[in-house]
Amino acid sequence: MTAPDATRSHPHPSIYLLLNLPFGAVSGYLSVALAYSLARHGMPVEQIGALIAIYLLPQAWKFLWAPIVDTTMTRRRWYVVGTAMTGLGVVTMSIFSTQATTFAVLAALAVMSSFAVSFVGMAVESLAANATAAAEKGRAAGWLQAGNLGGGGLGGGAALWLMQHVSLPWVTGAALGTCIMLCCLPLLFVAEPPPAAIHQHGALHKLMDLLQDIWRVLRAPGGYLALLVVFLPIGTGAASNYWSVVADEWHASVILVALINGAAGGIASAVGCLAGGYLSDRFNRKFAYVGFGLFQMICAVSMALWPHTPAAYVVFTLIYAFGSGLTFSGFSAVTLEAIGHGAAATKYNVFASLSNIPIAYMTAIEGWAHPRWGTRGLLFLEAGLAIVSAVVFTAAYARSARRAALVVAEPV
Repeated sequence: MTAPDATRSHPHPSIYLLLNLPFGAVSGYLSVALAYSLARHGMPVEQIGALIAIYLLPQAWKFLWAPIVDTTMTRRRWYVVGTAMTGLGVVTMSIFSTQATTFAVLAALAVMSSFAVSFVGMAVESLAANATAAAEKGRAAGWLQAGNLGGGGLGGGAALWLMQHVSLPWVTGAALGTCIMLCCLPLLFVAEPPPAAIHQHGALHKLMDLLQDIWRVLRAPGGYLALLVVFLPIGTGAASNYWSVVADEWHASVILVALINGAAGGIASAVGCLAGGYLSDRFNRKFAYVGFGLFQMICAVSMALWPHTPAAYVVFTLIYAFGSGLTFSGFSAVTLEAIGHGAAATKYNVFASLSNIPIAYMTAIEGWAHPRWGTRGLLFLEAGLAIVSAVVFTAAYARSARRAALVVAEPV
């Protein structure tokens, strides 16, 4: 990747891939490297699933503190503070990565890390909204999600590989934490409004403006349909949180798990992000999102039915990663279309918070289902709920269209 052109009035959108790497790295570390280590040291799959779901819970509520980023320090400072706290959380979790009896401690650290990395994501989204040319905002959203999912490869696969080659657990966390902090360097190439522009209104006044802006979006038909589609359990990618835990069923080696859930999976999902952004601009964005979720559903069913071999593990997890890229970029496309202008950063996080709820409860449900029905049952459950979601959204969309047609047909 080339460095941003210093002569441009706006940074190249690809810079947001680098800035958003930490957001995905923590999730990847928890769901791949830490989960793999804890499973090998005796922690039940159900507890690992609960740990991942606990990590995701703050992401469902981050809209409550999103206005803090807009009304206090600069976005750059919040980014630095967020990455520092995130790196510290990763290092601390790595110390307990071989102790399967410390669930309560790990749960507390997961919550802290999730809270810290939420400020990283909000700072990047706010910078992108303010420092990106209007014609490039769609591309910026695609690069944002590519960084998110690509970061999962860094925090998951690369950390798992290193974990297998060092004797001290904290070394892996320190290495990943250092990489997270190095992501602050691209801030040198991103401008933001001066403090006077950021703080031109008091915090209370700005909060009221944000609430009014959000309410306008929710009242619009496109707004509530967008909220519905991102809240339904379709396209969550929750099964990927268990790829490292169930790898033995496909006879996949540690090296293969690290590669597929790391660099290779990150590349596949990043390509999916770019493809999803391209397709979302050419079809109805909400139905494109549903279509991406059904693509992922077909992959899950195929993986469940296909013979469990290392080759099948490679093929289907990579296709699933590509599908996750499609759905993540599809989410951004739906959200950006719905929120319009105004308080874009806070409104984006309202949608992002709601979209993390189905990821959290699907992760927990699938963790509950695995010891009872096995991995096949886990995958069939995800697929079944995706089909139900598609039917629900189609019915809601048809109802909204009928109501709109009746309003148009009424005599003036």
